Amino acid sequence: MIDKQVPILKCVIFIVDWTKARVVTDICEQEHVRFHFIMKGRGTAGSDILDLLGVGSTEKAVIMCLEQDIGVPQLLKAVTKKLGLHNPGAGIAFTLPLSGINMPILQVFKGSIEKIFKISIEPEAEKMSAETKFDLIVSVVNQGYSDEFMTVAREAGATGGTVINARGIMHQGPVKFFGISVQDEKEIITILSSRERKAPIMQAVSQAFGISSKAGGIIFSLPVDAVAGLDLK
Repeated sequence: MIDKQVPILKCVIFIVDWTKARVVTDICEQEHVRFHFIMKGRGTAGSDILDLLGVGSTEKAVIMCLEQDIGVPQLLKAVTKKLGLHNPGAGIAFTLPLSGINMPILQVFKGSIEKIFKISIEPEAEKMSAETKFDLIVSVVNQGYSDEFMTVAREAGATGGTVINARGIMHQGPVKFFGISVQDEKEIITILSSRERKAPIMQAVSQAFGISSKAGGIIFSLPVDAVAGLDLK
């Protein structure tokens, strides 16, 4: 028998301008979100688009948090209302299902489950958590390939993406993966895509920037179960 008191958790990710990061973190605190982390990334808009918009930087904040499934709609609604995510360019938010989590963290959420279940979910919030047909394409490539990568992705149907700088952590000694030398400095490129566009985007970037190329790309996708602030038709 399934324990109904075990909370269902989701990973909620917000991608907004760096200057708006504090707004999101403040809302996380107001909504009693137990864990949230912030990373710095950059948007992939070209310099000509930035000039047109009068924007001098594409610096982005990628905010990741854990929240109970029943509390996600209210969290998305609060951020959407405050930042106007329904307006183009205001940012995006989406949720990813978890396949597992360590027990001490689960116990933290279980301890507050009675409070969380008292949340009143309004009709507008319920719409945000309805079944969606989106996927998050995640690509890890060697540093310096993100601009070319996004050019190919856009030609295949992507509307945009976010780049996060990272380092690969490997075992001691020279490292090769499928015979390809692995560089330490990496770029993680995330693209939120409608499900029907996912396959052509992944096929195009895999052919140009896959593991056997100089970019040494590792490309995969994750199911997204709720989206706010993105209009893909």
